Formats: sequence, structure tokens, C-alpha cells
Amino acid sequence: MVDAALAPVRAAQRFDEAALANWMADTVPGFAGPLDVQQFSGGQSNPTYRLGTPGRNYVLRRKPPGVLLKGAHAVDREYRVISALHGAGFPVPATFGLCMDDSIIGTAFYVMELVEGRNFWDTAFPEVPDADRPAYFDAMNDTIARLHNLDPAAIGLDDYGRPGNYFERQIGRWSGQYRDDADAGRLPAMDALIEWLPANIPPGEEASIVHGDFRCDNMLFHPTEPRVIAVLDWELSTLGHPLADFGYHLMVYRMPPGYSTGLAGLDLRACNIPSEGDYIAAYCRRTGRDGIDGLNFYVAFSLFRLAAIIHGIKGRLIRGTASSPQAAQAVEQMERIAALALAQTRN
Repeated sequence: MVDAALAPVRAAQRFDEAALANWMADTVPGFAGPLDVQQFSGGQSNPTYRLGTPGRNYVLRRKPPGVLLKGAHAVDREYRVISALHGAGFPVPATFGLCMDDSIIGTAFYVMELVEGRNFWDTAFPEVPDADRPAYFDAMNDTIARLHNLDPAAIGLDDYGRPGNYFERQIGRWSGQYRDDADAGRLPAMDALIEWLPANIPPGEEASIVHGDFRCDNMLFHPTEPRVIAVLDWELSTLGHPLADFGYHLMVYRMPPGYSTGLAGLDLRACNIPSEGDYIAAYCRRTGRDGIDGLNFYVAFSLFRLAAIIHGIKGRLIRGTASSPQAAQAVEQMERIAALALAQTRN
């Protein structure tokens, strides 16, 4: 992954590299060592490693060590959805093997292709020429629309999530994880959202494959072209409401630059970035919609979920199991993101 920062494996997340090499020799076609292991600096949840060999390079994703919340870090689900999507021609890495045996490296893991591409951390795409920026936004828009237009049953994912009541279940899940993590504390804005969201779910049921964390930094772009060649980090994927996924992707338009990689407050015209309205219209055109009613709910829900995810990171940071050195920086954003989520409910 070009442009992704690499570093030596962090002490708390080291493992038996010889045992991994033996497993790969038995499992991965064409594997031949020696094996060089480095760790990617990004990713707050499942530790991710670059596996270098003389012939080719791989990526390993694993559950983090330590005490984990129930249902979190499901690398087997990641492996399943990536494998199915790759078979359908959607831009994801090829997969090579899943190991649920904790005795190999200490936790479950899977190995996939290392895709060589450009990784952008700032949604404003400051690294690309102004004239090219709309094409990068259009590539993201096209990719999320392609995902939502896929038929889950046609690619063997019709049982990848429970049908119906998606928002009720998701709000319940994230509310429960928030409440159960006593180490991370409570926030008045989160408590207010837990009350407001279930009472304001828009009518209508839809179901598609949803990524759950569809942001520019979870995509790899072609080295020289404005084209998405791999979507990464499928831990939160499921069958769910596509507008939850799109609302999460869209929320950067409502987040100031100091909030992760937000666009609010930027002169979008001067930056040659599509407006929120134009971006929504492009998605609707690609997915056959006349528009999106209840947009503020979808954005509020998405910001709430992001705050709940960061709340979990805070808990892991306190317990010493956070997988990224940027964990403390992410936790600093939590209160402001929760407040921004609550502000959407008043618009």
C-alpha cells in the first residue's frame, strides 16, 4: 500500500513469526520465505501488518490481543465479505487464507493481497491537482453506489446480516457497547442521542451490503489515476440500510477540518470539491433514487456510531489494547463528534 506508513511491530502486538511462516507455507499457494513483518500505523481496531517476501508481499489482519468486547474484531466476517466481493469483481484485495486457531499467532487472523495504490488521509485530497479533485470524489461516489447496487444473494451473502429493523438493531448495539464499557465513561450528548435516535427512525426498509466505515482513508486509489482499486477495512460490514452507509460516508461534509478529515468550513468551490448537494445527487442518480428524505437522521446516526466507536477505542486505550498509536488523538475528538451528532437532530 503505497503512502501507508510502516513501522516495526509494536511490542504489545508482536507474535511468533516463524509459526506464521509455517502456516503460510501450508496454506498460501506459492508462498516462500523468508518473511519480513512490519506494522501499518493506521487502523484503530484490528492490527494490520505487511508481510514481505522475496517473491511477493501480503497483508495480515488479526484480532488484537487482550480482553475484547463481545462480537467485535470479527476477522472471519471480514475475510468472508472480501472473498465474496473479490469474486464479484468489486475492488477489494484477493484473499489467501483464514486462521481461527489462536495457537498460531495468539489470535485469529487472515492473509490477503497487498494492493499497491495511493492512500489519502484527508478527504479534501490536497495532494492532487485542483482540476483532478472532482474525479476523485466521483470515484468514491461510484464505488459506494456499486456496492449498494450489488445483490447480496447473487454473491453468497444473503445471510451476512439479519433482515429488517436495521437502525433499531444498530442503535441498540452501539448503545449497548457504549454503556457496557464503563472504563471509558459517559457523555451527556451520547445519552441524549440514545434517547432521540430510536424515536426518529425514517420509515422504510432497505437492505444491501454496507461497508460501515466508507472513508477515503479506507480506499486505495490507482497510483496515477482517479480510480478506486481497493476498499479496505470491512470489520463493520453487514447487510443493512444503504443510507446508513452513505450517511456515514457523507458526514465529512458536516465535520470541520479539525474533526478528522472534515470539509465543513472549507471553500468547496475554491478547492474544486463537489458540493454536498451535488454529491448526493450523483449517488441518487447511480442508485435510482429521487432524493433522500430524513438525511439529518442518517448523518446523526452515523456521527453517533463514530463517537461510539471512538468510545470503544478510549476503553481499549485505558486497558492497554488499542492497536494504533493514533488512538489517543482519536479519543480527543469523541466529545466534539458526539456534540456534532446531537446538533444534527436540531436542524
